[in-house]
Amino acid sequence: MTPAFDVTGIGLNATDTLLLVPRFPAYAGKAAFEQEILSPGGQVASAMAACARLGLRARYAGTVGDDERARIQMESLAACGVDTAGVRVRQGCPNQSAYIVIDRSTGERTVFWRRDECLRLAPEDVDPGWILGSRLLHIDGHDTAAVGCAARLAREHGIPVTADVDTVYHGFEQVLPFVDYLIASSEFPLQWTGENDPRRALELIQNEYGMPVAAMTLGAQGALARHGGKFLYSPGYVVDCADTTGAGDVFHGAFCYCVLQGMNVFESLEFSNAMAALNCRAVGARGGLATVDEVRDFASRAGRRAHPEFAR
Repeated sequence: MTPAFDVTGIGLNATDTLLLVPRFPAYAGKAAFEQEILSPGGQVASAMAACARLGLRARYAGTVGDDERARIQMESLAACGVDTAGVRVRQGCPNQSAYIVIDRSTGERTVFWRRDECLRLAPEDVDPGWILGSRLLHIDGHDTAAVGCAARLAREHGIPVTADVDTVYHGFEQVLPFVDYLIASSEFPLQWTGENDPRRALELIQNEYGMPVAAMTLGAQGALARHGGKFLYSPGYVVDCADTTGAGDVFHGAFCYCVLQGMNVFESLEFSNAMAALNCRAVGARGGLATVDEVRDFASRAGRRAHPEFAR
């Protein structure tokens, strides 16, 4: 029986308040902002929006509150073509929110966020049908017990698991053995292992938990992965950057697409880097989502920005 969905994402969503400033002020300083925008985002929700833009049948499963920010999030996912039947609505609970200050001179952003305990997803909230009805499962690390339950079920049924991890979560060592594709922030492998060498940190994680691919994103300088005992480095693509918000989330959505298309790891890094770069052209976590043809066209002609350590 063919699964109803290509990919299911279980994890965070947020509705962001974006503050656009000419330049980020010095500590304890003041700055007038140019524009204030309410915009949907969140790690896994935005990854699923990217998957849908690339033509995948995508489902988002997580929690939302019952306020205006939740309404904006749900309307955005529906408009992107993401199925939300698995979303749990928590009455009397505010949706996760973030205040994001965007430096217009560079496009870099600074994030302040809040997620109330009433939004926590518990293991008993996880519907096995979410996993068994999909070809791939994508998770983050926030509600560790719940995503661990989902990842374990996926492994039992031969469904690959991709993971977006941006910081160290308590108990995440119980999840990592069930992850096939770990795509972490540049900080996570170093924090997790205590190693200063990123290559050594990825190697240690991969050797301990056995995932076929252990990787990290490097912002504008691309991504580094370890697979088959070798390191693969894909430089970043140069783009006129308006806002880096959501670039990593879009990278993960694109990587999910690549896994399902059967691309090799290097091709997957290249495609995902290009889609992440294109998203930075516009303001907001999903402001510049591109189609497959747009990504391929951009990648064929864009300049690259390499990390001096990994490009050697």
